[in-house]
Amino acid sequence: MRHALPFQYALATLSFLIPAALDSAAANAAKPNVIFIMADDQGSVDAGCYGAKDIKTPAIDSLAASGVRFTQFYSAAPICSPSRAGLLTGRYPWLVGMPANGAEPPSEKDDQLDTYTGGGITTEGINLPKIFKAAGYTTAHLGKWHLGVGVGHKPLDQGFDYSFGFMGGCIDNYSHFNYWGGPNREDLWENSHRVRMPGRYFPDLLVEKAEGFITAHKAEPFFMYFAINMPHYPYQGDPKWLEYYQQQNVPYPRDLYAAFVSTLDDRIHQLLKFLDDTGLRDNTIIVYQSDNGYSTEERAHHGGGSSGPYRGAKFSVFEGGIRLPAIISWPGHLPEGQVRGQMVHSCDWLPTLAKLCQVPMTATNLNGLNILPVIQSADAPSPHDVLVWRFGKQWAARQGPWKLLHDPLNNGRTSPLKLTDGHWFLANVSEDPGEQTNVAAAHPDIFVQMKKIAASAIDDETQ
Repeated sequence: MRHALPFQYALATLSFLIPAALDSAAANAAKPNVIFIMADDQGSVDAGCYGAKDIKTPAIDSLAASGVRFTQFYSAAPICSPSRAGLLTGRYPWLVGMPANGAEPPSEKDDQLDTYTGGGITTEGINLPKIFKAAGYTTAHLGKWHLGVGVGHKPLDQGFDYSFGFMGGCIDNYSHFNYWGGPNREDLWENSHRVRMPGRYFPDLLVEKAEGFITAHKAEPFFMYFAINMPHYPYQGDPKWLEYYQQQNVPYPRDLYAAFVSTLDDRIHQLLKFLDDTGLRDNTIIVYQSDNGYSTEERAHHGGGSSGPYRGAKFSVFEGGIRLPAIISWPGHLPEGQVRGQMVHSCDWLPTLAKLCQVPMTATNLNGLNILPVIQSADAPSPHDVLVWRFGKQWAARQGPWKLLHDPLNNGRTSPLKLTDGHWFLANVSEDPGEQTNVAAAHPDIFVQMKKIAASAIDDETQ
């Protein structure tokens, strides 16, 4: 009889714990998974669903067919690191420590990141992996980071449970070396430790690691940031695609770029097929976007990508640098095969995904807004009155049809750029999406108004 009371107490305790545990498991099983695919330097129109006739992208097109495609989607910046910072934090990048690109990777003598010093993305406030992890999700970063590698800035410090990829801006896809900004060093890391896999094609490694992560965590909800490094230079597409575009007489360097985009598309196809084969596709939200416009850098053969009708490319706050492909797909839960023309922004993904997944979020200082009403209806208004961008001496502000730019970079176009007072360019983006004509002189009142709006918005956001 001495043990009867403890035994009865244990039974009573289990009678409460078991239903609670089952309820928790059921709640977790009902939560959708999220895979965020971030392409790298993909031009504004470089996918079949965005009008490209000379590039094969059936997997990206299938996401558009099973989801919502945006035609006025803006990234947070015209270059890699600030764009990614805005996405992950829901705030303008200069507010979270990333006004420009992050540091390059550590030297070869540093084989782990735990004590490596250096700046990067803010260590304060919320971000996508943090809020999803707090809500019971397992989180993973795969691919490019480029947001700092110092203490507090690396992926595992930012809410990710698992990380595999490179820390700098780009790597050779076979040696995994960073050759830019020497001395040359191998830049491949797994959970903050340097790993060496010479000869393994990096895009294939990403898919392999993604499938392994999904397999290990398919019984629980997961959030995956799949930051694939394509079509960022060096252009290293699959031989079959290089041969295909040469046979199609696609001119250089478009042929090299197109081959890399189609190689990217193949890896997305593999990831989608794996989700189908494991029965997870219908319970997985997939978001796809490019971080900024196509590159005109020498290392990118001075081009290859396309901004279509838009002026500008990577590094420019003209539309071609920041107006990009973006798609969200969740079959059976969100509209399918729909197009939305409302003005939306990459900072919007954080509050929107939190809303879709019922993830608690208490932050009130976000620049991103919930765009679920826009996703659901073509008639819903954009939640944004004003959007602003800052990059070096360049900045821009958009309100309604009007967009005012300060010292914009005119790359990707040969047509001359006429600036008012040597600095300003005002465009009506609704009537002139290509920003071909500076209308500041024709609309002096709008010009003055937009200067005040931009100055106020940017000043407010620097406080």
